[in-house]
Amino acid sequence: MNKQVKDILTILLGSFIFAWGINYFAIPNKLSEGGFTGISLILYYLFEISPGIVILGLNIPLFIIGYKVFGTRTLIYTIVGTVAVSVALSLTEGNYEPVDDPLLAALYTGVLVGSGLGLIFRVGGTTGGVDIIARLGNKYLDWSIGRTMFLFDILVIGASAFFIGREKAMYTVVAVFVGARIIDFFVEGLDTAKAVTIISNSAVSISDKITKEMERGVTLLKGRGGYTGTDKEVLYVIINRNELPRMKQLVHSIDPYAFVVLHDVRDVLGEGFTFDRE
Repeated sequence: MNKQVKDILTILLGSFIFAWGINYFAIPNKLSEGGFTGISLILYYLFEISPGIVILGLNIPLFIIGYKVFGTRTLIYTIVGTVAVSVALSLTEGNYEPVDDPLLAALYTGVLVGSGLGLIFRVGGTTGGVDIIARLGNKYLDWSIGRTMFLFDILVIGASAFFIGREKAMYTVVAVFVGARIIDFFVEGLDTAKAVTIISNSAVSISDKITKEMERGVTLLKGRGGYTGTDKEVLYVIINRNELPRMKQLVHSIDPYAFVVLHDVRDVLGEGFTFDRE
């Protein structure tokens, strides 16, 4: 129950951050967006209909059609997210001054919209709209979810060019791109770590050193050289970025010819990362 309350509070916070980006930066600078938000902005520029009302109105039929696609939890979070975004957009409406530099407006729109949606997505919520359409298309027509959402966004942004102008539509693409990257940071995790794969004839010695001196757990995997056919032990370990130089020195001191591969990883869960070692 406590987690559900925290999740809903996170969705509410994300909704207001999203709404602030739309009302404070996108609308005063005549920018658009992808998906249902973009449609609501086009209608706002044409008829001054509140985006919050339009988003809610467009989503209600989809809730009825798509309730079988979602599980109970996802459906509830989707309804909460959609209603929260609609209410937040209505509450934060105002006659805000445009920013002199449209590029700055696009960047800040992307950052705020992406941060708001990122918080909502991180706890398993959505804001409905194209997400529901994409899931329905995937279930009944075997459409790709990612491709459906991308194409819908492109169509909406392309259509908005007829109402806000080609230049503003191009700045909108910048805002959407930045927003997508910000969403990735929230969903995948803000704290990047490094995954290290080590192939060496001294795997056991390196493993002991890492365990004792760096206090990091090491996984030993069985491998075989593709050319030589020789059995090898492969080490796999996750470390923080600031531990990387020490890791390299330690491996090199034992086996200067060790083969070391580094990978970026996000949102590491487990001892030494999300909770302290015992």
